[in-house]
Amino acid sequence: MSSPCDPKYAPAGDVGAALMMIDSRLKAVYDNKTDTDLEQQQMIDQFAASLGPAGVDALLDGACTLIYLCMKWLRTACEDHDKDVIEYTVPALVATMRMMPKTFRPEVIPTMAGLLVAAGTGLSPNLWRAQYGCWTEAEMNPLEATAVLLAEHINRITGDHDFASRLITEALSSSD
Repeated sequence: MSSPCDPKYAPAGDVGAALMMIDSRLKAVYDNKTDTDLEQQQMIDQFAASLGPAGVDALLDGACTLIYLCMKWLRTACEDHDKDVIEYTVPALVATMRMMPKTFRPEVIPTMAGLLVAAGTGLSPNLWRAQYGCWTEAEMNPLEATAVLLAEHINRITGDHDFASRLITEALSSSD
């Protein structure tokens, strides 16, 4: 039986722009530049403003697509080791979110965990979220940070700081 949250019904969004933002954040983390870089933040704000409403929606969908693709890869990797992707991934990421109260206010953590669970069970994170209404301003930074944490989780597992970015880039390259 098909679900209305089946990924085949979801827009992929602007995965390239989302990947660029996530990869930029990861590189900053790996370079120990975790303080807010005002110049970088201004560039991101200018970029987001240049997108317009439709572009911002495409960027949100792209971030959700990244979360879906990362969780799909993790699900496959976990199944190869007889592990459950939800049990293996979600508690660790939620614990990290709880340690970042400036980025993840307590009220957004269930939504971000829900995105991970939806993707981990093969559902579209953006369609799952859409059933609860429009994205809120308070969810924008946590959504980006969730995608960054997930990509970093994959990079840590593989021991390769660029693995998650390559994974997405190769998936984009091989798609029609």
